[in-house]
Amino acid sequence: MSSRYPDANTGRNSPASVQFPGPGNTRVPFAAFSDPDLYRRELARIFHGPSWHFLGLDDEIPNPGDYKTTYIGETPVIVARVDAARINGFVNRCSHRGNLVCIKERGTATKLTCVYHAWSFDLEGNLTGVAFQRGARGEGGMPDRFRREEHGLRKLRIGTVCGLIFGSLSDEAPELGDYIGPEIGARIRRVLHGRPKVLGSVTQALHNNWKLYAENVRDTYHASLLHLFYGTFGMTRLSAEGGIVIGETGGHHASYSRGSASTAEGNKDYDGLRSNQSGFQLEDARLLRHVDEFGDGITVQILSLFPNFVLHQINNSIAAGIVVPKGPDAAELVWLYLGLEDDDPAMTERRLLQANLSGPAGYISMEDGAVTGFIQRAIKGSEAACAVLDMGGDGHGSTTSRATEASVRGFWHAYRAQMGL
Repeated sequence: MSSRYPDANTGRNSPASVQFPGPGNTRVPFAAFSDPDLYRRELARIFHGPSWHFLGLDDEIPNPGDYKTTYIGETPVIVARVDAARINGFVNRCSHRGNLVCIKERGTATKLTCVYHAWSFDLEGNLTGVAFQRGARGEGGMPDRFRREEHGLRKLRIGTVCGLIFGSLSDEAPELGDYIGPEIGARIRRVLHGRPKVLGSVTQALHNNWKLYAENVRDTYHASLLHLFYGTFGMTRLSAEGGIVIGETGGHHASYSRGSASTAEGNKDYDGLRSNQSGFQLEDARLLRHVDEFGDGITVQILSLFPNFVLHQINNSIAAGIVVPKGPDAAELVWLYLGLEDDDPAMTERRLLQANLSGPAGYISMEDGAVTGFIQRAIKGSEAACAVLDMGGDGHGSTTSRATEASVRGFWHAYRAQMGL
């Protein structure tokens, strides 16, 4: 297994097609969201580079032989359970002629067989069967020099944390726990305080570059401006108590808030803004009722891992998501809505009801997929211009203020380091 995956032009060290103006991260060229050469370089350096990528939950493959298919970047991969203790991952590409080995999204098998020429692989990724290896009627077949052990599936490194499965195509990536770091790891364990189980899933087509959604997740001050629901029903405001924890590399973050501010001074910050003018009401207020299951009063926590993983807790709704790149100007957002193994029926019902807050038609997150698409449309013809990330200064450290773009700058700090920009 190797992290070597050539760049778009002349190799791994080819000149970048997009240049950032200066060493800081307060200016991001719009070309970074549309340039095809940069996109191919990302597939090499980030998705085939020293990063870890969310692949699913161990709850999705509970029994030996269970498998699911997903992606690392644009590369299709397989995740398979060998036994109670072991999960393996492979590139979903037959080592014979490059066909998909697993066509279905999920299933159960004792071996994985390519439909094209019936090459078969065990759950360790080893090639175990080659149809007509010795030929037919004494003729043809593979030459004597052919060795099955040289033609297994390309294997992934696999790591797990709190029932979440991650994979890496690189030998150079640090161990998963070191990659996440202690502060962000603690924030994951806070939410997944029991074994997670899948309650449902949804996939949303995004008409924008994957990094625009990665920015959106880390943009801590748009929530109570763009999302009318948040301000209308007092779920969170920047004037509420909260903060941002940013990992050492800048690429991981967790933002949190404890309810909405009710002081006159805090609410004055919203005078004249759209999020303070709705007057809407709910016919059924059960959607807003939550239980402080975490014991810390935090009503919203949005967490990200570089490059494209999201874990959110909105009241009692928990969801794990991944942004899958589909080209320079397209992506898919895949959400898994989660419960915990020891949830009682009332909590499960509460989580399912509150799942309506997020997703492509969610009361809160519906606007996210729209606004990132608006940006993609608006930057055409202006690729030489730059986005301005001055809110809260120019650093990317942890802070008690969420009126900042620190975690967005942190993403670009980690991005530029891995991309060599």
